[in-house]
Amino acid sequence: MTTARKIAPDHGLTARMFITGLLLVLLYGAVIGLLIAVGISYAVVLVFAAVLLFVQYWFSDKIALFGMGGHLVSPEQAPELHGVVDRLCALADMKKPRVAIADTDVPNAFATGRSPNSAVVCATTGLLRRLDEPELEAVLAHELSHVAHRDVAVMTIASFLGIVAGMVTRMMLWTGMIGGFGNSRNNNGGNDNAALIELAVLAVSAIVYAISFLLTRALSRYRELAADRSGALLTGQPSVLASALVKVTGEMSRIPTRDLRSAEAFNAFYFTPAIAKNGVSLSTLFSTHPPLQQRLDQLARIEAELGRAA
Repeated sequence: MTTARKIAPDHGLTARMFITGLLLVLLYGAVIGLLIAVGISYAVVLVFAAVLLFVQYWFSDKIALFGMGGHLVSPEQAPELHGVVDRLCALADMKKPRVAIADTDVPNAFATGRSPNSAVVCATTGLLRRLDEPELEAVLAHELSHVAHRDVAVMTIASFLGIVAGMVTRMMLWTGMIGGFGNSRNNNGGNDNAALIELAVLAVSAIVYAISFLLTRALSRYRELAADRSGALLTGQPSVLASALVKVTGEMSRIPTRDLRSAEAFNAFYFTPAIAKNGVSLSTLFSTHPPLQQRLDQLARIEAELGRAA
């Protein structure tokens, strides 16, 4: 059976990352222009946006690890986990990322970092306890594929605009609730115009948030399929990755809902979502991952392709 020696670029993923980034840049410019048009100093807007983007981009790995309760581990502290990562990096001919463990029973893994040079691959204690070594290797091959494809950094940046738009929307709604919009009825025409501008900002911010949300979700679903394919080709064992997917998804049902909801905010970076709906429906548009069956079907096709090539 053929085993991939390197993680090949995924041109479909690259094209989608470029298109998503371009569309989000256009939306980003529209939001900045609107805020400046309503009278906010362009210097304040630009500095605020730049600071938020810098913090999220530069400290993305630390934010993710802190949110998941993860911590870096040395080869002496986790020799088996480091051993698996070492073997996969040798197969992929890539620089070894930092290795971390998150102290949670939720069986999952994720990769984070602004570049391959600053990447972190993290497995949870719940995952390490439930998977055998081949399954763990398959999951970590999936995560290393995210690092090689550089889609972790793109997802971090892509989510930034949605966060800003959501903040603007919430601030405008909060202002309205304490009387910002209602007072305009008793004031002069100038205040009426100001209220209309505020409503316009609120509407545009909500639209921008919705568009960026859908764009990042669409990109997230495709990148999971790309990582599944690259990870399966790297190990040459798609059926083992499929086994890990089924096992992790099944084990999720045994985790308390409270714990799953606390982890749900990191779904876009997880190997499998903490909470997922079965089947294909309108809710699929809002999902960070493709349906389980779609992932299993793709792995079955790869298994067949490798079998014919053997």
